[in-house]
Amino acid sequence: MSPTQATFPSSGHDHHACVRSAMRDAEHYCGEQGLRLTPIRRRVLELIWQSHCPSGAYRLLEQLAADGRKPSPPTVYRALDFLLGNGLIHRVSSRNAFVGCTRPGEEHRAQIFICDRCGIAIEQSDPTLDLRISHRAQDLHFQIRELTVEVAGVCPQCNGATDEA
Repeated sequence: MSPTQATFPSSGHDHHACVRSAMRDAEHYCGEQGLRLTPIRRRVLELIWQSHCPSGAYRLLEQLAADGRKPSPPTVYRALDFLLGNGLIHRVSSRNAFVGCTRPGEEHRAQIFICDRCGIAIEQSDPTLDLRISHRAQDLHFQIRELTVEVAGVCPQCNGATDEA
């Protein structure tokens, strides 16, 4: 398996197509696995994909309320648990938030690159990096429970804006 080659979205990025594609992939995966993508789970996943920025549970609650829904926090947390447990989203621990998974149904570990300025996050997956970390953990007799690498920095669009100033 080669590393995924996601890039930060350009200014001309068709975000609606991106969301449609992500939802289509999620529906296909859930259908194959016999998983139930309920209306609330579907909407939470859509909201997570609506921006490329990590979304926290309370932001999701606010967005659902703006839709006219009044779910309780446990309802949103159960939806997030389902999405996370079935590989449809990744947890961004440093932000206490979540991003959509670009490879639902594929066994992989994510590296999440997050822009400090605009907040956009992209997922990469490099099996070579995973292997190196796993070997180091073995050397240390350390049992990995969860592995998501988070990388903070400045995306090309924000970096370019700084260079022009």
